[in-house]
Amino acid sequence: MSPLHVFFRTLLRSSAIFLGTAAIFLHPPLEWSSAWHGGVVAQQSGSEARIDALIGALKDTDAGVRRQVAAALAEIGNARAVPALAAALKDADADVRARVASALGEIGDKGAVDALIAAATDTNATVRKHVVEALGEIGDSRALDALVAALKDSEPSIRRAAAAAIAEIDGGGDAHALPHPNPHPHPHPHPNPRPNPRPMRFR
Repeated sequence: MSPLHVFFRTLLRSSAIFLGTAAIFLHPPLEWSSAWHGGVVAQQSGSEARIDALIGALKDTDAGVRRQVAAALAEIGNARAVPALAAALKDADADVRARVASALGEIGDKGAVDALIAAATDTNATVRKHVVEALGEIGDSRALDALVAALKDSEPSIRRAAAAAIAEIDGGGDAHALPHPNPHPHPHPHPNPRPNPRPMRFR
């Protein structure tokens, strides 16, 4: 066998080994790929299953449980819970309705705006206050009419909350940054400058 033949034969074997190794790294075995993607899907499904369990618990017979569930969903902050929380704004217990309104404000999803607007006329003042605050947190301009109407509420705390919420929406989200009425009260280093002294006369 000639040296040239041996060279090409060795080259072909080396190329085959290199290509095989590259294929393993670029295309891992099917069971590895399936296990990886299956783990991700299982993790996502588990998280969604827990949220669904909490959503179901919004109909618990105990009002304290329903309040705690609303708080838990607010802490998680997943918009998946918004439709169920919006429906819970009609809960028979006023404390639950108030906590649900706060939860919707904390989640901040605009899908809750219509339900919150409807709840802005709730018979309970605490609920109305939480609803108004939630609308301010979400910051959707669709709520402005309801917030303007809340400026005439019989409760001063609700009127204050409505004013702050309107500022949140119209003022870019900072209801507490009020401009100073005179941004430069002392434009000079000395507000009361002394008069120029009389020139000295020399005799």
